[in-house]
Amino acid sequence: MFNKQMSVKSAEEIELMRENAIIVSKTLAEVAKVIQPGIKTIMLDQIAEEFILGEGAIPGFKGYRGFPATLCISINEEVVHGIPGDRVLKNGDIVSIDCGCLKNGYYGDSAYTFTVGEVSAEVKNLLTRTKASLFKALDFAVAGRRVGDISGTVQEYVESFGYSVVRELVGHGIGSQLHEKPDIPNYGKRGSGMKLAAGLTICIEPMINMGVKSVVQEPDKWTIRTADRMPSAHFELTVVVQKEKPDILSTFRYIEEVLGSSSI
Repeated sequence: MFNKQMSVKSAEEIELMRENAIIVSKTLAEVAKVIQPGIKTIMLDQIAEEFILGEGAIPGFKGYRGFPATLCISINEEVVHGIPGDRVLKNGDIVSIDCGCLKNGYYGDSAYTFTVGEVSAEVKNLLTRTKASLFKALDFAVAGRRVGDISGTVQEYVESFGYSVVRELVGHGIGSQLHEKPDIPNYGKRGSGMKLAAGLTICIEPMINMGVKSVVQEPDKWTIRTADRMPSAHFELTVVVQKEKPDILSTFRYIEEVLGSSSI
């Protein structure tokens, strides 16, 4: 239905992508400043859109395949693609916020799962370990490695804690299109899959459930939630495959500067 390309990026293209990656990283930090019990998700969306436009970019998700908002905001058992609206964040919630932007013909993309107020230790562990699985996987975004080295690393790590990996949703290539080849699953066998080439730009984004791996789509045709309504966590960074070590374009640094000691 949607034809996806795959391309190795030039140094100039990578710098354009880096600019977009920093914009989405800073956008998520702006949102982090106001996440608290009592705020409506539509307010977070408005803050993000204003910041992106102020940076000379446009929201990468708004209008993409008909999506109606700047951010995907997914709460608790919602895995991804939640639509902002009048829903109010409550103490104890977790909220995945996925952000994209487009500037100078290239996309940026990143996601982070935030805690709202006081969250249980069990749920906080889910977030901490999901984020850790992302950074472990990033180590394998090196030329000559295979997609399965990334996928298998995420799966092995999170399943060691009894969590499950969503199968229907995966990471992806990125560039002049928001979603390019190759797909980057969060499950698989090390040493399998496509060999990674230097200059390939990909988004690695573990989507990890506390309970079963099965998911369902809500009637809004966008929001994906866990079948058992147990919590789910989601983190995403954009990275360039390189020969020696990965070049990570987006960053959680700005978010964590805002959150300080409350960062997971």
